Amino acid sequence: MMKNSFVRGPPASGAYKERVVKSKMFTKFYERGDFPIAIKHDRTGNKISWKVAIEQLDYMYYLPLFFDGLCETKHPYEFLAHQGASDMLEHGGPQILPAIPLLILPIKNALSTRNRQVLRNTLKLLQQLVVSFDRAGEEVTPFLNHILPILNQFKNLNVNTGDGIVYSQQKRENIGDLINETLEAFERHGGKYAYANIKFLVPTYESCL
Repeated sequence: MMKNSFVRGPPASGAYKERVVKSKMFTKFYERGDFPIAIKHDRTGNKISWKVAIEQLDYMYYLPLFFDGLCETKHPYEFLAHQGASDMLEHGGPQILPAIPLLILPIKNALSTRNRQVLRNTLKLLQQLVVSFDRAGEEVTPFLNHILPILNQFKNLNVNTGDGIVYSQQKRENIGDLINETLEAFERHGGKYAYANIKFLVPTYESCL
């Protein structure tokens, strides 16, 4: 080795670097006025005003479209996609089950953005999805191989320190904690094969049961 020479380390892998993944359908449909929604402003903040009863919507059509918008980061698309999906999960009942396979690609695309707020919104919806109706978690389990690799990368990401991390935990904004909550929800509601699937893809995960 030559005098004063040094070995350059490997380049950063970019595993945590944000990536641009835009909605393919959500923004176009919203701008065209195809969604039966409007933004309602009141003293508590923005809400969605539905022009039809949510239970009467075609879940195979609309639910994947709202999940498609989860990768958006601009207002009002981010708010509308997340809140619309949440409202539909709250009121969908058995209509949710046949739509679940159509949600996996939008979920994977949203997680692939590696955008922190998109990750938070998507993780919270995943937790809501698996408890939205009986057997919903079991319907998600066969698709965990599409979801868990990104969660495995971010599982130990706690970016705040000191008082900041306490505040983040109280507001449910800490990504590492949200991922652990989501993995536990998958295990609790995903059926007898859920833990084996989780452990294979997230080796550091320990059972919560």
